Amino acid sequence: MDLQLSGKTVLVTGASKGIGLATAMAFAREGATISMVARNAELLEQAATCIRDQTSAKVDVLAADLSDDAGRERVFNAFPAIDIVVNNAGAIPAGRLQDLSMAKWHEGWSLKVFGYIHLCQLYAAAMSARGAGTIVNIIGMGGRAVRPDYICGAAGNAALIGFTQALGAETPATNVRVFGINPAATMTDRIIEMSKTRAQVRFGDSARWEELLQGDNLPFGRIKKPEEVGALAAMLCSPEVHYLSGTVIDMDGGGQWKG
Repeated sequence: MDLQLSGKTVLVTGASKGIGLATAMAFAREGATISMVARNAELLEQAATCIRDQTSAKVDVLAADLSDDAGRERVFNAFPAIDIVVNNAGAIPAGRLQDLSMAKWHEGWSLKVFGYIHLCQLYAAAMSARGAGTIVNIIGMGGRAVRPDYICGAAGNAALIGFTQALGAETPATNVRVFGINPAATMTDRIIEMSKTRAQVRFGDSARWEELLQGDNLPFGRIKKPEEVGALAAMLCSPEVHYLSGTVIDMDGGGQWKG
């Protein structure tokens, strides 16, 4: 199937590694023009070079801190005419309520929760004025299958799920689509660090993190690849599935129903 993404302009945040990089690569392979944003300029340029080497896509990069209003506005001013926005930047810390200071709560939510909300506010308005556009929020299963050892993420992701559903119910009036994807555990640097935190809580030993990612505990007997999330995002942004907005798709292999 031709996803009809060739020539589209796509902004991906948190694009220097993991799901963000895989998503940028998926769109690039479909012929889109890519704008990549992340904090670390060196890692971002390495990621862009990787995409340029493997595709013929035009790739622009901008190093920016999306945890504050000025950084988000800088991104919007640099890339105002975007067809598809993929909100992916976020690093909400693992831990129980008593494990996390209020500073950690503010830090995690300023980047992901308020970062997503602000970029949606900026881009949804511009897209509505043009009468076309798509926004994808990469959220996470932590907002559905809540856990006490990821309470900050449970609350933040649940807020973004509700936000995405509410906004996505409004925007079709101006031919703009807003939807989300909730990835479960995905093999990224972030899941390793989160697993170390959980292993410390569960076993008292962070070195036992790999035990939490064993095949017997996971659907299909394996952890998900970031490329699978990227492929889903690209597919759902296709005009072929235009009647999709106001929903958040759980990509957890059915794990939430295993008990």
